[in-house]
Amino acid sequence: MYIGDYLGRREIYSPERLAIIDAGKSPELRLTYREWNRRVNRLANWLKAEAGIAKGDRVAILARDGIEHLDSFFACGKLGAIHTPFNWRLHWRELLALIENTSPKVLFFSDDFKEKVSEIKAAISDKPHAIKHYIHLEGEGLPGSIPYEQVLESSPDAPVTCETLEAEEIACLLFTGGTTGLPKGAMISHRMICWNVLNTIIHDLRHGDIYLNVFPLFHTGGLFTYLSSQVILGNTSILVRQFEPEKVLELIERERVTVFAGVPTMYQMLTEAPNWPTADLSSLRFCTSGGAPLPVPLIQKYMKEKGVRFKQGFGMTEFGPGLFALAPEDAERKAGSIGRPNFFVDVRVVDDQNRPVGPNEPGELVLKGPSRSSGYWNDPEASAAALDEEGWFHTGDIVRYDEEWYFYVLDRKKDMFISGGENIYPVEIENVLYQHPAVQMCAVIGVPDPKWGEVGKACVVLKPGAKATEEELIAFMKGHLASYKVPKSVVFLKELPLSGMGKVLKRELRAKFVQEQEGGGSESEG
Repeated sequence: MYIGDYLGRREIYSPERLAIIDAGKSPELRLTYREWNRRVNRLANWLKAEAGIAKGDRVAILARDGIEHLDSFFACGKLGAIHTPFNWRLHWRELLALIENTSPKVLFFSDDFKEKVSEIKAAISDKPHAIKHYIHLEGEGLPGSIPYEQVLESSPDAPVTCETLEAEEIACLLFTGGTTGLPKGAMISHRMICWNVLNTIIHDLRHGDIYLNVFPLFHTGGLFTYLSSQVILGNTSILVRQFEPEKVLELIERERVTVFAGVPTMYQMLTEAPNWPTADLSSLRFCTSGGAPLPVPLIQKYMKEKGVRFKQGFGMTEFGPGLFALAPEDAERKAGSIGRPNFFVDVRVVDDQNRPVGPNEPGELVLKGPSRSSGYWNDPEASAAALDEEGWFHTGDIVRYDEEWYFYVLDRKKDMFISGGENIYPVEIENVLYQHPAVQMCAVIGVPDPKWGEVGKACVVLKPGAKATEEELIAFMKGHLASYKVPKSVVFLKELPLSGMGKVLKRELRAKFVQEQEGGGSESEG
């Protein structure tokens, strides 16, 4: 197959080349393309024979980064099944809703999250969408779950492919933060993957590159920004279980890493690691930064102290993910820019009437091209709403471009903010706050934070006569949301600023608290 069985094709071309280093394992796991492909064949054969997985079925995973994520992805490709990775930061109730929406037949899970899996298993054990097979990646697992190593050891490594697989069929579901609650599952087709690889090779990667991944593999940044392209090129990739600055610096030096990507918070944390002064980063061709603009002083520090050059990137789950790239030589000259569009991505900036605007005029970024996703899983209305009559994908991002066709993001999607590289959608948090009996009105905004870029602040108006404390509301939110979504502070106000249509003016709130934060003023009105 020209699609789907990516590892099978790569084994033919470079069987003895080092494919993957899982540095999160003890001892580290190092596999050639032949060894890795045979391993994934065993998993695919087990999924087919024992779990009955066929084309279109979902196979889910809830785990920290490790080779098992990639095993599942490539095994699903061989079967025509749909790899479905879940964000382990989510609350178990949020995960349950995603499972009910996607109905996976198999769930792989790591020991870190077996309590969440236990809650989920109990909640759906007697439901039509109950998961049939639970496979634990390490530890003792749960009653009835199967050890991952047993799965691999019990199956043959004979080749397995889905001969009827076509490019438009779905390879993966990746979940975007929902603006109204449940995250939407972007449908990633094999066509989208292949075109993104072409864009990535044109703009970033070369034969022989060594890439160290620190992004979560449930993110498009982890699974598709570089990793899928590395496999197709036959290059070496390195995984870590989680981001640890000291270890990352050690791996870059020891393995002579040539390409690294992170968010600005990670780059700042690397400079604070105890081994930063002695770390040899001379092997790096460039580092890619995304999620938020990289501060110029940080760019200069890396260049001065380590000779490292940066590429600013911009992408999204539903498109690409590689959309824009800022070349290293422009990192300072065009600081704040996301660069120019990748080769096979068409872009426009349009006004409220969907008419193209000229240089230095703000407007919405719209996109067209073959690396667009196929819509949202089980959500035809949201899928249709993302496209206009001419087939342009509307991002909701407000941008401008200059006379040299460099683009700049002016405002992010509606009221979303980014904290530590994670998209945070205030409406989802507000929906939880409104469940508290003391809350009359609320609005969640993002405010600057030196470590995370932005953090949430909940602005709350209490019902007459009602009482609640900051600690009480934060604890309440933690009972319903993933911890990274929970605002770091709560401020109580007498009223919220409203427009003539009764809409909360969040920009006014944000301006007020940013000004007070900078001036050290008091936040509470009562």
